[in-house]
Amino acid sequence: MRFRRLFFSICSFSAFCLPFSASQAGAAGVIVRSGDTIQLGTTTYRLDGIDAPEVDQLCIDDHADPWSCGTDVRDQLTRLIGGREVHCEDLGPDPVFKKWHVGICTVEGDTASLNQSLVRLGFAIPFEPAVKMHLKDDASAAKASTRGIWKGCFVAPQEFRAGKKDGALLGASCRSDRDPEIRAVLFPDDPAMPPACSIKGKFAVRARVTGHVGIYHLQGCIGYPPLTRPDRWFCSEDDAQAAGFRRAFNCRPDTAAK
Repeated sequence: MRFRRLFFSICSFSAFCLPFSASQAGAAGVIVRSGDTIQLGTTTYRLDGIDAPEVDQLCIDDHADPWSCGTDVRDQLTRLIGGREVHCEDLGPDPVFKKWHVGICTVEGDTASLNQSLVRLGFAIPFEPAVKMHLKDDASAAKASTRGIWKGCFVAPQEFRAGKKDGALLGASCRSDRDPEIRAVLFPDDPAMPPACSIKGKFAVRARVTGHVGIYHLQGCIGYPPLTRPDRWFCSEDDAQAAGFRRAFNCRPDTAAK
């Protein structure tokens, strides 16, 4: 395995510096916001019981190369929908981000839900406490067959959102003897801004006072230019808030994301 490649800059791999904006899933009016979040009309659903890589999350593939798994999984979900109608069983407001709802969503003509299909294909992992037992079985099968993200090495999306750099490494391509190099790729010190995702996020202990993990800055915020090494990049304020970040207090109320 070519772990020497882990020392190169992530941005030198142009194939992995892709736009991270939401993708349209066809004429049915579905917008795929991430690998586990879709928008139907004015309602955004987080798929119940699963957790997929964040859009700006990096993994390592089975060739030891950096892999923009978050973007890839989002695009896989777009292909699963394929422009067909999507119907969601609304399970109520998301307990974490109440502007969104939790749902079990199914594409017209399919028997398995998108929730289950993503886990079966290895593009998402079960997410406690909402996860049902059959999803655990599907995840075990995907892991054993090294499907999707299981073929490489990654951290759980929940740990990525929290900036937990010492969390467990998952996947068939993880190597304990290359632990520091792997983590340097999964959590780069200076992540490049993806196109259309200009909101900067920074993990901050002071944000925990208000129950958040970090602070985000819009381009019009006073703190935007000085923040030269953000930890996260977001495409919208909703995405930042859903990940547990709050807007910087020095942002004017009329500041809008660009």
